[in-house]
Amino acid sequence: MQVKAAVLYEVGKAAPYADSKPLQVEQVELAAPGPGEVLVEVVSAGLCHSDLSVINGSMYPQLSNPMILGHEASGVVREVGSGVTDLKVDDHVVFSFVPMCGHCDNCAVGRPVLCKNGSVASARGTLLSGARRFSTTSGQPISYFTATSAFSQFTVVSQESLVAIDREVPLDKAALLGCALITGVGAVVNTARVEAGESVVVFGLGGVGLSAIMGAKLAGASPIIAVDMLPSKFELARRLGADHTIDASKDDPVAAIRELTRGGAAYAFDVVGNTNVLAQAFSAIRPGGKAIAVGIPPSDKFLSLRAAAMVVQEKVIQGCFMGSAVPRRDIARLAHLYMTGKLPLEELLSPSITLEEINTGFDRLAQGTAIRQLIRFKE
Repeated sequence: MQVKAAVLYEVGKAAPYADSKPLQVEQVELAAPGPGEVLVEVVSAGLCHSDLSVINGSMYPQLSNPMILGHEASGVVREVGSGVTDLKVDDHVVFSFVPMCGHCDNCAVGRPVLCKNGSVASARGTLLSGARRFSTTSGQPISYFTATSAFSQFTVVSQESLVAIDREVPLDKAALLGCALITGVGAVVNTARVEAGESVVVFGLGGVGLSAIMGAKLAGASPIIAVDMLPSKFELARRLGADHTIDASKDDPVAAIRELTRGGAAYAFDVVGNTNVLAQAFSAIRPGGKAIAVGIPPSDKFLSLRAAAMVVQEKVIQGCFMGSAVPRRDIARLAHLYMTGKLPLEELLSPSITLEEINTGFDRLAQGTAIRQLIRFKE
């Protein structure tokens, strides 16, 4: 079948993207689902900094094939391939941007976001099976991004990349459950395991950082400190649970955090993906504290720290990928928290866009003037 999608042919084009148009909206060919695969009609897909990192070349310096981005999405199952047991036609689903095979060493011990086979598939730009189902109208294969490629009216993915959700959950907003929410809230409750009364600081107030603020409030953290270089984000951070805000463009955030927490925070989350910010997070924690790296830095960057502090002060720096989640468990929990009013994810939503506006949308994301823009494929 032919579907309309946003295709990336070249990384590193100069901003503004509205002019350079790194993403070409065009008709592409999509093959039917193979064994264990599912055809999904995409209802909503979010613009995330991970997608932007591919566009600007910091994640992949070059592409071997064209690629369709998009990993934070929701949709409706329209067809299932042979051997699909977990899903049926008309199911409402949220995408998981790590395909989880269920039988590798990491899946077996309950750490599916570190799935070995899923990591290989993502690196190769394929599904778990090694297949690619997208191609250009001239027959050139198109690579997957995170085995999902949701910037398309329809996509074919492995059943392991989907989580069925209750039909009562608004499908247009449910996309956020699979990336921003599961990563930000998960970083707090799964990775750090923050307990009530412990101090938390979040560096970076994009969709994931603000989700971490919500997670800290859910956990009962106190105080909750939000750090960013754009003061325009502070009002929303306060509404979502921040007790204090720090403008890092004017003030030394480490000094300010130490003063507010009387010596350092128990937990500091770098949601920027910048090694300098991660070093600040490490400096801002108290002895015995944890700095959690959530944002993904460019692959060529290295981190420099005072190593002695890790020994004599027992400070910890820990990575966090996809909120250390078990998606089939955590997406359902997050959906319940949203439906019961405990997780106001709609606060993250900037005005929605059409697929044709996607390049302008990434300009807004890069400039920090939007939090989470959703492409609405279907009203």
